[in-house]
Amino acid sequence: MTTEGDTSVERGAERSPEVPQASPEEAAKDEAGAAGHGAEPRGKRSAEGEATFLVAIAEAMWEEMERDDSVFLMGQDIGVYGGAFKVTEGFLDRFGPERVMDTPICEETIIGTAIGAALAGMRPIAELQYADFIANGFDELVNVAGKHHYRVGERVPLVVRGPSGGGVRASSFHSQNPEPWFAHTPGLKVVVPAFPTDAKGLLKAAVRDDNPVVFFEHKWIYRRIRETVPDDPDFTVPIGRADVKREGVDVSVISYGAMVHKALEAASDLEDSGISVEVLDLRTIWPLDTAAILRTVEKTGRAVVLYESHRAFGVGAEVSAVLAEDGFDLLDAPVVRLAPPNVPVPFSPPLEDAYLPQVEDIVDAVDKLSKW
Repeated sequence: MTTEGDTSVERGAERSPEVPQASPEEAAKDEAGAAGHGAEPRGKRSAEGEATFLVAIAEAMWEEMERDDSVFLMGQDIGVYGGAFKVTEGFLDRFGPERVMDTPICEETIIGTAIGAALAGMRPIAELQYADFIANGFDELVNVAGKHHYRVGERVPLVVRGPSGGGVRASSFHSQNPEPWFAHTPGLKVVVPAFPTDAKGLLKAAVRDDNPVVFFEHKWIYRRIRETVPDDPDFTVPIGRADVKREGVDVSVISYGAMVHKALEAASDLEDSGISVEVLDLRTIWPLDTAAILRTVEKTGRAVVLYESHRAFGVGAEVSAVLAEDGFDLLDAPVVRLAPPNVPVPFSPPLEDAYLPQVEDIVDAVDKLSKW
């Protein structure tokens, strides 16, 4: 007897999406988490001058610490060990223990202390080993950092960084996408970049922002994606602005984080079928760039909203609401949401592959929508 679930598992087991711009060996090292260093020197660009997402993050923090003595780092194992993913390796030697502070394994303490430092005139960057555990500091972040300016008029300039996302066989406690939890919270800004250049520019902008910024970094991207990144200490990317990563005229795929790369791969495949896909990378979840969303749909008349957090009450629901309320007359077809079901992230590789939207799912959704 074959059930629908069995078929889904078999389909997932057959899926093996290509990893862009990295060898299987390098990708496997990244999936090992703390032990993954990849082939290039830690914290440095490649011989060709390209930077991975991880290196871009490190450069952003290094440059901001050189620029402003009030910027400091705090988090679990970020000093002597160099961080769970080695992002901060070498920082302790350069900036010393007063600006690179190892903390206890207590997210509430990390975030609460960062808030206090921000109120005292510092600009802390708090690192959580995995974004999933930001839930332990939820009260401090939502009820203190998010509300403080509204309550007493004081600024809270802090950044909370966290590796998020699935596709790396890390199971339900180390693979979540918590961005919808905080995009709903007044007073917080939420950033989820997809490319090294955007990661560097947005993180530098976040450090300089006078508001609390939650900055999620998808683990799947850390060493898989590399590009030439501006080597300019004054380079920033504005928070709250989306970016068109691929021009198209038939269907818009609106996405962010790791899913942007799957959208681009799907768009390339669909081009062979004569379907022109525009890919809009939101980059910032809140504030949401509604103008960019409306512009792309005005151009194509059709929208697929692709995201990795759970389908219900996620970013896709908000984007769909924007289009329903402000862009209804622009639409030639219903908005399609493509996202995982409302179940925890599976550990089993076939199940996780079936759980996450894959390139073939995007191709199928866009193809059907283009015929509407």
